[in-house]
Formats: sequence, C-alpha cells, structure tokens
Amino acid sequence: MRVLIIDGYVDEPACLGVPPYMAPYPRYIAGALVERGIPEQDITYRTIDQLRQHKEVFRFDLLVIIAGMTVPGKYLRATPITRGELREFLHLEGTKVIGGPIRLGFGEEGGSSAKELAVPGITLAKKDIEAFVYDLCSNIKDPDAVEHRMRTTSEIGRWGEKGAFIIRQHPDYPYVMCELETYRGCPRHSHCSFCTEPFYGKPDYREIKDVIKETAALYAHGARYFRIGRQPDLFMYHAKDGIPNPEALEKLYSGIRNAAPELKVLHMDNANPVTLARYPDESREIAKIIVKYHTSGDVAALGMESADPDVIRANDLKATPEEVFEAIKLLNEVGAARGASGLPELLPGINFVHGLKGETKKTFELNFEFLKKVMDSGLMVRRVNIRQVMTFAGTPMSGHDELVRKNKDMFLRYKEKIRNEIDLPMLRRVVPAGTILKDVRTEVYDKITFARQLGTYPLLVGIPLKLELNKSFDILVTDHGHRSITGIPVPVDINTAPIKLIHMLPGIGKQQAAEIMRGKPFRNKEDVINRTSIRGRILDNIVFLR
Repeated sequence: MRVLIIDGYVDEPACLGVPPYMAPYPRYIAGALVERGIPEQDITYRTIDQLRQHKEVFRFDLLVIIAGMTVPGKYLRATPITRGELREFLHLEGTKVIGGPIRLGFGEEGGSSAKELAVPGITLAKKDIEAFVYDLCSNIKDPDAVEHRMRTTSEIGRWGEKGAFIIRQHPDYPYVMCELETYRGCPRHSHCSFCTEPFYGKPDYREIKDVIKETAALYAHGARYFRIGRQPDLFMYHAKDGIPNPEALEKLYSGIRNAAPELKVLHMDNANPVTLARYPDESREIAKIIVKYHTSGDVAALGMESADPDVIRANDLKATPEEVFEAIKLLNEVGAARGASGLPELLPGINFVHGLKGETKKTFELNFEFLKKVMDSGLMVRRVNIRQVMTFAGTPMSGHDELVRKNKDMFLRYKEKIRNEIDLPMLRRVVPAGTILKDVRTEVYDKITFARQLGTYPLLVGIPLKLELNKSFDILVTDHGHRSITGIPVPVDINTAPIKLIHMLPGIGKQQAAEIMRGKPFRNKEDVINRTSIRGRILDNIVFLR
C-alpha cells in the first residue's frame, strides 16, 4: 500500500512565522503505518508549501492530510492549508483522510468561529488521526466503518520512535525543529473559556523513557533541533498531587541530552504562570534544570490572557496579574544571563487574548499598564503575543465572538501602542545593538535577506544585503524594529566592505566611515587604530582578508 502524508498544519506563529518545523502528527502517523506493516519506502511526506511550489503527479492508495490551527497569526514562509486547496486533492485516486487540530473546527483568522469541516470525499478523523489511520489499515476501502478514538500514550511511545525516519523527507532537512510531546490535557478542575485543551481530558503524561527513545530515534535520523512542546505547562510534567516534580524534569532533560549529545537546539514551549507563582521553590529548581541542559534563547510562553479582573472572572482564567508578574520575575532571576546563542538563556513570553467575555475599554488599559510595569521594573520579556480569540464549538466562548468585531478598532490602536511603547524598547533591552547572534539561517530574499535562528519564537532578522539562502551566519545587531532586528554578517572584511555596510557597524559614524574608505587598504587592527579614530570593541568585528 502506498501512502501520501500531506502536512498542512502550521504551529503557533512565532514572530511572523515558525522556523522549519515538524509536529509529532506526521511522525506518529508514519510510525502507525510502519507498525501495520507498510514499508518506509512506500510512505511519502510532503508539506503543503512543497506542493504549492511544485505540482506533482501522485498515485497513492491512502492520502492523509494534517490540517488546522488553534492559534491564528501571520507567517513568514509556511502558511496553513486552505479549504480551496483541500478541494484540489479530490481528483486524486485512493482513500482520503484529514485530521489534526482541524477536527476541532476550521478557522482561518482570529476573531472568527472555527466551523466543522465538511469536504465530501475526504473523511474527517474526529479524534486522533494517528489512531484512525492505524485502525483504517484493516479496511482501507471503508473509512466510515472505522471507530473514532483517542490514541494511548503507549501507542505513540511506539509510533513516535518508528516514525522518526519521516523527518528525512522534510524539505529543510536536517534543519528541522522536531517537537517532542510530553503530555496533553489540563489538570485544572475548571477551564478557561476559549481553551481546547479540556477536550483531551486529564493529563496523560508520556513515560520519560518513551520521550527519550523517540529523541534517540530522531537523532539517529539526523535531527539536531528539538522543542519540548505540546503540553500546556511543562513545569507540571509528571506532577505529584498537583505539585511540580523537579526530579521528573531532571530525568527528562538529562535523558534527552544523553540521547542527543550533539544537539544544536533544545527549547521548551508553554508554562502556566500560576504554577511558577504558587510553587516558586519547585519552579525555580525546574527553571535551573532547564537552563542546565537546554540551549540559550529559550522561551517559556506564559498564558496570561488578560490583566482585567472582570475578564479573568468571566472567562475562568487562572492567573492574576500579580501571579504573572511573580512568574516573570522568577524566570528573569534564573534565565536572564546571556548564553552562547547571543540571546538570554530563558525568558518569559506573554500571551494576551482579546475578544473574551467581559472585555471593555478598561481591559486594554489594564493590559498596557501591566506591560508598562514589567518595563519599568527592568525585567525582560522575549515577546508579547497579542491575538484575537478564535472560538471553537464545545468551549464556553462558542458563539461569543461579537466583542472581537465591536472592539476591532480599539484592538488595532492598542496593538500599535504596545508595538511602539513596549515591544521596541523591550527588544532593545533583550538584544542591544552590538549583540552577536550565532548561527542565523537565511530563509527569504525580498530586497533584503530575512533570516532566523532555529529555535522557539525565533527573532526575525533583516539583513540589508543579498545573501545566499539556507546558509548560517553570525549576525551583529545594528538596529531594532517592533518585532524584528536589523543586522549584518560578521566579521566584516574592512578592506572590501562597501561604505553602507561599514556605516552600519555600531559606533561608526559618517566621519569614521569616510576615514576608513580613504584609508583602505589596512594591514591589521593596529593600522586602523594608527590611521583612524576607530577604537574599542568594534575592532573585534572586522577582519583583514588578503
């Protein structure tokens, strides 16, 4: 049996897009197929962007489409599959199945309600698509006879390992961020009004040994970039009686490091600020464990959602502004030191959601005041994510998206205010001019070259030069935008660099740039010092090629 897996899923957009990334879905599906006896060579993987760029002729017995998103946003490269593109696959032969987050509903932008997908000719897996595909292999011609069910942690323990080979088919391989799932489901007795995590029930923690075995398999197939993601709160992994368990995180992180000794990135995703605020001792220990084993530039995304007490009560949100502030302080205490990547080791990110029940003009004011307090306290936040709610059937927010439309203009003005008065000065604090970011990979050229480090929530870097794509450079930060930075590759060959590039070096004014241009060629740094007014650390960023 020949199988085609089309990956149309894009995870949460991070600073205008995600880096090359593979979620667990295609790996679990591939592993389930292998366990059913399908040879690896008969399983083909394509991203939707590959198919957009290059039309291919396919002949497969089974087409599996991964689609959907739960967090809307803007993207640099990859964008989720559209409804129109789904219809384009109808002409292909074979059984067609679709699943992933799209089972919760199909939505394309914030401020909208996700609707149940209905495309005649494509069967929707209403629960876990990997389990559906596994069961479908018994009778591929009759998907309607297959039970919709959730997979078990023991199943994905096997499938994650067996499906690791599929990363070799990713178009950006080996520069692919592989997400490692630790658990899903929410431990809280009551749930936030917009959240889809309760659909998964109580936490089903994966065994630490299974996550490590999956890491080892991915590493053996060339993976070097990892994100511990999917879970709503990494600090509560294998919690005991509702209390964080540092010992479990020590075993997880040390095990991953032993399984992938030369990994290049190990980052995390979500953390609940309530956990850090209410269990500071255990959380501080966990944060130190993360910093001990991870790679720098890491971000703990904190779901604050709102600083308005009325919105917090109306939507059963869990964290008060005071608790979020304490969580931000804790992460700064442990993770603010600058690491090898050029970025701080571990910083918080803050998520705000707008359009929730009870939102008023006061909500926008309180959210801004909270961020101003963080700024004025000298703390660092890696990024502020502001979005409008996307509502899903079965959540308390379903059918309550009227405030998104009503407050749209106010939301846009508020968002611009945060970009100007919070994001820009905060970015200057997190990555000051003169910082060198290591291993920044070029991705797109459009008048300038856009590049990013591989990592979670990577900074978008604009380079005012045409550089070869898919190459890594060390970048000297020269300027800042609201959500991105400008930089130049270093070291700079001072004898061949154009004046535009020399002028961009921090500390080099027009007069000094002119001095350099008149004095070329220089033999060495001492020659520069003797014949120009250039002094200081800027000399560390120049070379003299012969």
